[in-house]
Amino acid sequence: MKIRRWFASLAAITTLLSVGAVPASAAPAGPPARPPAGPPPDTTLTTHTYAYAPTPVGQPLKGFAPYLFPGDNYDAKYPGGVMWTYFALNEIMTNPSNCNAFDWTLFEKALDESAVWGRQVAFRFYVEYPGGTSSHPGNGIPPCLNGKMALRNNGFWGTVSPDYDDPDVIAAFTNFINAFAARYDKAGPGGTADPRIGFMSLGLVGLWGEWHTWPYDRDTADGYPDLMPTDATISTLINAFDSAFDNIQLEVRYPGLAGTQTANIGFHDDSWPYKEHRGGQLKSMTLPRSMNGWDDAFTQIMLDNGTENRWTTHSIGGEARPEIQGSLYANYPAGGGQVDDVLAATELTHISWMINQTGAGGYSPADPKVAAGVRKMGYNLHIPQANFNASNGGTFKVGVTVQNDGVAPFYYPWKFVLGLRDSSGSVVKTWDTDWDIRTVQPLKIRAFPDWNAGADPTYLDFGRPVNFSANLNAAGVPAGNYQLVLRVRNPLEAVTQQVLRDRPASVRLTDWIIDRWRPAYPLSFANANQGSDGWVDLGQVSTTGTCGGDCTAPSAPAGLAVTARTDTSVSLSWSASTDSGGSGLRGYHVYRSGTKVTATPVTGTSFTDTGLTAGRTYQYTVEAVDNAGNVSARSAAVSATTTGCSGDCTAPTAPALTSTGKTATSVSLSWGGATDNVGVSGYEVYRGTTRVATPTGTAYTDEGLTPSTSYAYTVKARDAAGNLSPSSNTVTVVTEADSGGSGLVLDDFDGSPAYPSGAQNDLGKWTGGNCFLDGGGSGVVTGGALNLRYNNCGWFGSDVGVDLSSKTHLVIRVKGTAGGEQSHFNLGLGGTTKVFADYTLDGGAHPAITTAYRDFRIPMAANGISRTSPGQLAMGFWYGGNSTITIDEIRFE
Repeated sequence: MKIRRWFASLAAITTLLSVGAVPASAAPAGPPARPPAGPPPDTTLTTHTYAYAPTPVGQPLKGFAPYLFPGDNYDAKYPGGVMWTYFALNEIMTNPSNCNAFDWTLFEKALDESAVWGRQVAFRFYVEYPGGTSSHPGNGIPPCLNGKMALRNNGFWGTVSPDYDDPDVIAAFTNFINAFAARYDKAGPGGTADPRIGFMSLGLVGLWGEWHTWPYDRDTADGYPDLMPTDATISTLINAFDSAFDNIQLEVRYPGLAGTQTANIGFHDDSWPYKEHRGGQLKSMTLPRSMNGWDDAFTQIMLDNGTENRWTTHSIGGEARPEIQGSLYANYPAGGGQVDDVLAATELTHISWMINQTGAGGYSPADPKVAAGVRKMGYNLHIPQANFNASNGGTFKVGVTVQNDGVAPFYYPWKFVLGLRDSSGSVVKTWDTDWDIRTVQPLKIRAFPDWNAGADPTYLDFGRPVNFSANLNAAGVPAGNYQLVLRVRNPLEAVTQQVLRDRPASVRLTDWIIDRWRPAYPLSFANANQGSDGWVDLGQVSTTGTCGGDCTAPSAPAGLAVTARTDTSVSLSWSASTDSGGSGLRGYHVYRSGTKVTATPVTGTSFTDTGLTAGRTYQYTVEAVDNAGNVSARSAAVSATTTGCSGDCTAPTAPALTSTGKTATSVSLSWGGATDNVGVSGYEVYRGTTRVATPTGTAYTDEGLTPSTSYAYTVKARDAAGNLSPSSNTVTVVTEADSGGSGLVLDDFDGSPAYPSGAQNDLGKWTGGNCFLDGGGSGVVTGGALNLRYNNCGWFGSDVGVDLSSKTHLVIRVKGTAGGEQSHFNLGLGGTTKVFADYTLDGGAHPAITTAYRDFRIPMAANGISRTSPGQLAMGFWYGGNSTITIDEIRFE
């Protein structure tokens, strides 16, 4: 039975067991009915008990999801099995004349790159993304819809919004939903989901695909028109997703959307677990009213619709609100400031995974508070006991008890595998079971105060330990002593380096990326007997086997070594095995990257593998076989790389580097002259020996430097295959002395004119602000700089009103109290408004505010800013941020 339909049947059983179904939008559902008790352990077998121990923090399908940035190093991120990314719909629906044609290339490469790092992907498709990103467009409307529907402008965010109720739009969205499900929902083993996919956030509708168009929403009292689709359209799209998918776990932003009350779809909290200021009050965006939450808090909406137990069958994900990501676990299990009670939010949302870019890049795996928080998320499986006899014949029974101490079940039907490990550490026999891991529900759940089950926190019994059993046949296993072992197979294991290398050229990743491949995260149990390889050691068993005559396998070959390599071959040798069973040694089988390459056993102790690809790395193992058919354990593996080069093996030529300008805190560089046999794809800029940028263009400005300081720069060119050129010539530049700024100064906030009382900038034009937390809403000037402290509200404006044709750059010298504030506000000038982070600097980089002052030199023409009619410079702080930026100076150069 398919995953989501299986869960639906489980939900139906639960409904039958409960007092009665709760109508949608009526009242909380109340405590879920407990799953029925299963069979007890077989006490005729010997009981083996095991001690509890914390799991590794890196587990599949739970924990923190960093953003997928092609080429980034995720070994440096917090361990975990999920990666997050967005896609514009028009990156898949590219055909201008056919709304039923799809190009999956970009998506395929993202799935494979996440698999390189052993992680499944969580993702969302959108048609509106304010400002876009460095790699995805802001307008994601498919070209096949051009001219077929009305387009509306969301003036607040600067996006183009389609008429979501238009029949052609609904049809295009439905085509995409069905095509995606047909391609990926049943692409895994046995018709299960593609093993590279973890969670799909429904997307498509609204800003960022989050199913809202604020402030152009149904609240028209604020003067903004309503751009949201009708409930009928929303229900149509929700039902389309629900009907098309059987396996992939789906999540939608709002639990109260039309059609979600009965759909087989989970939920996604994009403000987890944030406390928001409104009207002088600070309340939760995650916890319900009964726990000081707002009326539109995530769990309150679930309670209002009777869907607070959706987690029992469908996943709950989310995003840690960006402004609290770095400090989320500072006071764990409690919160503090605008961080809500983290433990309560984890236990009541039953969240399995969250987008947490800041935390994934900044948390330490050794931090006990973070480790405790991530272990609490999702599933936390423990094996308290197993039942089996130590001595067995050819067939024997094994029982294993599994319990869940987490807050959610495991949502995919991954296979339990039992095995026998011999004295050399090799697993010589395995059995796949039919045990269903999804049935292991959390033992305890936290009650909502709304359930009136007791004072908060009250914990209720829910799941039960599940006793699985299997009858195993040891036929063909030589008599002897073994360790009985168990693991859960992560289907991502099938996406090996070799699989990635064998992809068609159109979707194949570069060797530079594939070479960084690491194994998929194993699902680990909270057991002291859990091994780092994923196997749990259940204890010793002995078997008499069922064979007659020679039942003893040869010894494993030792000393496997590479003796020679060419462009197309690898030669191997090894030491002879011994066979004590009496039938005699027949020969050896050789395996290349897990695949047997010898049709019949090799009789000697050497072998040459031919027909290989130049410049490719292969892994080899060898096993011995005797004349009775007994097979030894595999040898230790060795790797060999053929000589020569595969594909593009020619590095670009070295660029010719020059300096094009400097200030007290920046150096501008440009270069040219690099050529490549295929094509140059980008560059690496080095300050001394430190790589400071990887632009795709031929210019870069290094900012945040120290005045009157010497810096040496070099540049290397890179092609798509990852080949790097030699270094360019070295350019040494001494930054200017700190003269307090140059060019046409808009405002240096030196107190003359006074701000805000003077209401004039240094050009004698109007300036002011509102909604900031200091200075009566205007912000305050201290120490010759303007401090703007904000909490998702603030506006600053300064009229320019002069022709800037002689100037090329807007320069803002700014710092933040925490760093990263560039995504908290937009900046408008000369007809262009963008989130500050989305402006492009010389060389292709984007502003990144730090806790130290940096001069951000924004080329006006390249960013679409009119220099002849600049109008007013304005900054709007409406993006959910909560921090302070300090502006030392704004000028034009």
